[in-house]
Amino acid sequence: MPLAQHALRLLRGVAISAAAAPALVSAQPSRRASEVPAAMAAIREADLKRDLYAMASDAMRGREGGTNDELRASIWVADQYREIGLTPLGDDGTYFQWFNIVRTRVSTTASRVEVGGQQLTPFHDITPLGVVPAEISAPVFWLADASDTTVDVRGKLVATPVIPPDPATIRANSYPASVRYVDAAVAGMTRRLARRGAAAILLVADPRSDEAFDAFATMRSRGSYDVDRAAPRFAGQPERVAPPPALGEGPTPAFLVRAAMGAALARAPLAQIHVRLERFETPSVNIIGVVRGTDPVLRNEYVLFSSHQDANGVRFVVDGDSVWAGADDNGSVSVALFAAARAFKRQPGRRSVLFVHHGSEERGLLGSRYHAAHPVVPLPQIVAVLNGDMIGRNHPDSASVLGAQPPHRNSTDLVAMALRANALTGKFTLDSLWDRPTHPEGWYFRSDHVPYARLNIPALMYTTNLHDDYHTTRDTPENIDYAKLTRMAQWMYLTGWFAANAPTRPAIDPGFKLER
Repeated sequence: MPLAQHALRLLRGVAISAAAAPALVSAQPSRRASEVPAAMAAIREADLKRDLYAMASDAMRGREGGTNDELRASIWVADQYREIGLTPLGDDGTYFQWFNIVRTRVSTTASRVEVGGQQLTPFHDITPLGVVPAEISAPVFWLADASDTTVDVRGKLVATPVIPPDPATIRANSYPASVRYVDAAVAGMTRRLARRGAAAILLVADPRSDEAFDAFATMRSRGSYDVDRAAPRFAGQPERVAPPPALGEGPTPAFLVRAAMGAALARAPLAQIHVRLERFETPSVNIIGVVRGTDPVLRNEYVLFSSHQDANGVRFVVDGDSVWAGADDNGSVSVALFAAARAFKRQPGRRSVLFVHHGSEERGLLGSRYHAAHPVVPLPQIVAVLNGDMIGRNHPDSASVLGAQPPHRNSTDLVAMALRANALTGKFTLDSLWDRPTHPEGWYFRSDHVPYARLNIPALMYTTNLHDDYHTTRDTPENIDYAKLTRMAQWMYLTGWFAANAPTRPAIDPGFKLER
């Protein structure tokens, strides 16, 4: 049975057993010993741990995209590439490919809110729920119970208490539980009231969302991010950043106010709400290095290893800490790329190998979208993208490789290489649930392989999946399973080794079309 066909059979179940994985190489038993290059010994747990404690230290301040902290971390990443000996492939002979983030947010200086003669400070007393301009002068219409659909709210400035959300709508991971609660509550209520025709919405916090008000406001104050002249993340996404909505356009203006405002709003006071937006550009960067291949022809083709160096910065305090260090997300993959680079530098493959740390992934895959549109090598010469996101937590013997089953799979050949590499390294039991389009997290679409996959480049994402510390201050180096991280790094590296040395490049599956 052909290797790729056997790989597909293994992927039909909920999980792929590590015990079954060695069958992928049983057809070629004489090659097994030679399939693992000696250079894999360069991937050492001690190096991974040392690098991750540096990258996810408090000194890096969470590496938030579009800030000086991200730039400082990017310089550190470039220094690691230089010490390893990678050839720079960024702008003007450097490791850096620069691009500008377009950021749009509610202006705290130009916006003004007054309710019943009382001034409310944006993101302190009242939090806009979207990046939407507003010009409202109207009496408040108090709706005591938003679930009462018999009340006509069309054209009115509606104020109503928050109703606890359906628990099924609260995300299981991402950010502290209190913020997830507020996200679910306000999303459901604003959607329903907007459909009923409300002109604007004031949601009065319930006790739980009132407790999380400051944290929620900190998140919303950042606004929205995008990048011009970039590859799409989703089908139909425009190449240029859309201008912010004009007054009277876009979503229904909606706000969360503190619980203490409830009594005043119930008296139906006059409200004056003037929301202005500000838009500006700020730099971010991809860091790119290469190990040249040894084959005079195949060295003009490239295997691309992908990570992102940014995390979520310094935000509100959780468990006594305000630095969202991003050790697993995505320091774990970043240091795995350093380890793979050391191995390829010691023993190059036939094809060249690109190492790309993408900037501002957390802001919407901005660095990968930019590089996919402005590649440092011709896009048709990139034969595979091996991206990782969070590879250092959860059960020591479980992992996932996303893009391994339809509709996300775009290269059966590359999947076969990944499964063969797993059988020779980590021997993980592979959880296929996270790769399904029905998974509620939509995990496949949330990392840097996506822009490349949309451009029909064979692409995979390696992950050990989400956990309760994801996007919190608890994602720190001491919580990483370094033995598991080492096996994951070996797995990614060996897949890349197979792709770099295969006689023919991994093929795109016929008829592949990526849709969410």
